[in-house]
Amino acid sequence: MERGEKARMRDYIGQHLDVSSTRLSDYQAQRLVEFIDSYDQYRGKSFTKRRTHRDFSSDGRYERHVTIVDTFTEAVGIYREYSYRDDDGQEGGHREDIRTARGILDWLDANG
Repeated sequence: MERGEKARMRDYIGQHLDVSSTRLSDYQAQRLVEFIDSYDQYRGKSFTKRRTHRDFSSDGRYERHVTIVDTFTEAVGIYREYSYRDDDGQEGGHREDIRTARGILDWLDANG
């Protein structure tokens, strides 16, 4: 890809996502442009992933149930809610906005 074309793509991506301090290959830049161009098919939709795994702590073995809900916001980006509940009753979680080029690429890699 020519340098000027890649710079135009990066500028376009930067209108929608934070690209500061992000190096993008030609493939990654093209993938982000395609994602942004087709964002209407994602806007407002949510995807939920649930998983359970076992682990050890100082109190012994426990089972953790994890739920991740990714919701596509009005502007290009993803609002993620992560929550967990252990079989001993402990629970917690956090929320985050994914609005960086790298964050979106990571989401696309993990979710096809």
